[in-house]
Amino acid sequence: MELAHRMVSHGFTITFINTHVNHERLLSATQSTDHHSNQIRLVSIPDGLNPGEDPNDIGKLCKALMTSMPIYLEQLITQMKEKAGEEDKPTWMVADESMAWAFDVAKKTGLRVAAFWPVSAATFTNMRNIPKLIQDGIIHEEDGSAKKPGLVFRLTPDIPAMNVDHLSWNCFFDSESNKVIFNYIVNNNRVIKNAEFIICNSFYEAEKAVFSYSTPNVLPIGPMLSGQRLGKPAGLFWAEDTTCKVWLDEQDDNSVIYVAFGSLAVFNERQMQELALGLELTGRPFLWVVRPDITAGKTIMDLPKGLEDRIGDRGMVVQWSPQQEVLAHPAVSCFMSHCGWNSTMEGVSNGVPFLCWPYFADQHLNQTYICDVWKTGLKMVPDENNMITKEQIKDKVEELLGDGEMKKRALTMKEIAIKGVERGGSSFENFNTFVSAMQV
Repeated sequence: MELAHRMVSHGFTITFINTHVNHERLLSATQSTDHHSNQIRLVSIPDGLNPGEDPNDIGKLCKALMTSMPIYLEQLITQMKEKAGEEDKPTWMVADESMAWAFDVAKKTGLRVAAFWPVSAATFTNMRNIPKLIQDGIIHEEDGSAKKPGLVFRLTPDIPAMNVDHLSWNCFFDSESNKVIFNYIVNNNRVIKNAEFIICNSFYEAEKAVFSYSTPNVLPIGPMLSGQRLGKPAGLFWAEDTTCKVWLDEQDDNSVIYVAFGSLAVFNERQMQELALGLELTGRPFLWVVRPDITAGKTIMDLPKGLEDRIGDRGMVVQWSPQQEVLAHPAVSCFMSHCGWNSTMEGVSNGVPFLCWPYFADQHLNQTYICDVWKTGLKMVPDENNMITKEQIKDKVEELLGDGEMKKRALTMKEIAIKGVERGGSSFENFNTFVSAMQV
């Protein structure tokens, strides 16, 4: 959605295609159908799942996407071409790289193609180098599973180290789903060759080694910050609780621990209880985002007995927050995060140091960037019971906030990130290159 808004500002008209499920969530979360400009038309097509099937079952979803959605997408594009005037006919398809199967449809219907990659360039490079990982004996050819579980490898000496168990297709908790996703990615690698451009939500200085290694048609245009476009929500799946901004206004500068784990991470109840007690132990104010579905097997999380009475106004719990506005608030001191790439870019762009608690997939690699490359955060380390204890939470908060050099590095990264998207910056120029090519 942020990319769509950017393109509209350059004179494009956008048809934004979602699955029915995501389309309804988007409209519901924003409480309005007119939050977008007249230049962005929201439409949807079926994802191919049967009624009652879980869209969060990634293995089943990938199968459905590849078999059913191309049919619906081709029908939609054909209808658009038939109904549009000559100047309004679609000319380009811009699709998330994880939907690269759509490029076969684009080729069939005469559309030019660009891919958008919303995650780190390093994650994309790992996926593009599956043949090399097979050749080097790191993964099995048939399903992408690790030949040596736990093996840490580097594509080049300068690219961050990666654990083979954390590759994007090896993290979905059952071997059959992992195999389906691996083959899905292999197919995407085949059709991505049709893309004239691959644009990504990163910036050159954040991943220099990767951009030097990648193919020249990969253009970093980030960080992409939808929160800068007030009144134009970009891709919300839950309604934001804006009352937390009033609460933040009442806190001292650089005092609040912000805790949020994105839209997919799930924790068991014991870990959530431990986290609650750990936040209490810090003695610091905290803002904690707790989705209704964050606790496995429950729809509402129970806080430890007596916690609310003991904490009083020192803590605030919301179901979803206006995260970019929160991270930009002077009261926020640090970000306890799952290290999803959007959250990573948002934290970096606001100069906020991290407490890293990755859940799965690329989040482990993002943690490596934060803690080992940029040195703007600390790792939360599970104990022998796979638990982050309340004592560790307290200790890590104190260590992070007592490290003045960490904060200085975070502010330096902020300066570099913002400079890149301003006029004359590398991301600014890359986006103009992309737009100019689309206008020919």
